[in-house]
Amino acid sequence: GTPGRCQTPSLPTDNAMEGGAQQSSLWEPPEQDGGPGERDGGEGPPEVKRSQPLFIHGNSRQVPQEEPRASSLPSIPNPFPELCSPSNSPILSSPALGQGPPREGTSHVVKVFGEDGACRSLEASAGTTARQLCETLVRRTRALHDHSWALVELHQHLALERCLEDHESVVEVQSSWAPGADSRFVFRKNFAKYELFKSNSSLFPEVMVSSCLEANKSMAHSELIQNFLNSGSCPEVQGFLQLREAGRKVWKRFHFSLRRSGLYYSTKGTSKDPRHLQYFADLTESNIYYVTQGKKLYGTPTEFGFCIKPHKARSGVKGLKLLCSEDEQSRSCWMAAFRLFKYGMQLYRNYQQAQAWLSQPPWIGPTPLRSVSDNALVAMDFSGCTGRVIENPSEVLTAALEEAQAWRKKTTHRYSLPAACHSSPLSAAIHRTQPWFHGRISREDTQQLIGRQGLVDGVFLVRESQRNPKGFVLSLCHLQRIKHYLILPSEEEGRLYFTMDDGQTRFADLIQLVEFHQINRGILPCKLRHYCTCVAL
Repeated sequence: GTPGRCQTPSLPTDNAMEGGAQQSSLWEPPEQDGGPGERDGGEGPPEVKRSQPLFIHGNSRQVPQEEPRASSLPSIPNPFPELCSPSNSPILSSPALGQGPPREGTSHVVKVFGEDGACRSLEASAGTTARQLCETLVRRTRALHDHSWALVELHQHLALERCLEDHESVVEVQSSWAPGADSRFVFRKNFAKYELFKSNSSLFPEVMVSSCLEANKSMAHSELIQNFLNSGSCPEVQGFLQLREAGRKVWKRFHFSLRRSGLYYSTKGTSKDPRHLQYFADLTESNIYYVTQGKKLYGTPTEFGFCIKPHKARSGVKGLKLLCSEDEQSRSCWMAAFRLFKYGMQLYRNYQQAQAWLSQPPWIGPTPLRSVSDNALVAMDFSGCTGRVIENPSEVLTAALEEAQAWRKKTTHRYSLPAACHSSPLSAAIHRTQPWFHGRISREDTQQLIGRQGLVDGVFLVRESQRNPKGFVLSLCHLQRIKHYLILPSEEEGRLYFTMDDGQTRFADLIQLVEFHQINRGILPCKLRHYCTCVAL
């Protein structure tokens, strides 16, 4: 039979996205149906096998094509003749087959995986950017939109991954993959994508930019880094890194320096003499990847490995430049410096565009999608005999501020227990509906999930405790380290509450516990800022 026709507009290009005249959409390849006889339950005409186009080399003679006989043609004309042409078929024009660079004006099939392993196929034009593809997936999955959603390029056979920049062409990246390689795109959160523009002073430690501080003694550390970011340039970064020798499994420690002319390492200690500096890699013609299983595949000395992969190195370990830092802070500094070195002001423009898109009013651009429960919430006033809906926006803001201050009032304990706290099945299980609750996952899986979504202060999730069957665990990232806090349920005078500090601070359920620590630090080292979440594609 003939597959059904599917007409969907392609994803918008950069010009279409800016103008807002064209909407992006998803396209899923149709399933192959059976012949007419299979659909109708009876016997249909025999299936016709059409010949495929034959590629003819220039030095070979022409091969004549056989003309189909009239008796072999179907009695009913084909209603979709354009599907028989490989040049118009979206599946046959896919660059995933490794047939060279993408062509303008054609559509390509891009497969995107979720963190649960589910896959979704999309139709994209050659100019579709990673940001446009993420916005389409956010709308289709009805997720809450922010600029932390990212498209990750994952090479499983090499244990390498990197976050695509918002302006990068998805089709172009996919066309660079080697045919048959275990490479894919993954749609997930990355809270560290624009962290260098928010907490740049902590991302670039003074010891790693000491040469810049010596040359600009009149400027403070934070002011110096901000000047570099505003100008779209990268500060000179230096520090020790472990380097794997080419063709060997031996790692050696060298002092590296990232300068305007490229990345160098010294063959004699920390010497900066030009005679001792060895040029290492061309970052403009390479991509920087995190190494996820460095100890297993490459024998890295620590778990903080990263890799410089030239564009010409399509597959295999050959051509990879493997490096390893001593801690996560050092690796984050190098990775941020490499991004600034390669993209410059384009990186800052991506951040500004993401911020501007989020700040658009509802009548100008798309608004962040909210859940059904959020859309049903209204501000209420229960101070009188009967409740009333608060319609004045200024009064709503005042009520919200008063409710936030009510958490801070002290009674016998450090914080009072909320009023509605009688034990009920609903209050004991309502947290299972929240996106920050991940059920019964292990401690190791928790650390991997938070690590994948960005080691940023305030990234958290709540899970069930493996050691205490009735308890829960709040896992929180602070200073690029993941800490775990035990939440224990308790009962007093028939009331169920949850606490993390032996009853000094009590909460009726886990939702109130999370909401409290989103506006108050409490016993935690920082407030809860970003929750880890996984969406189903």
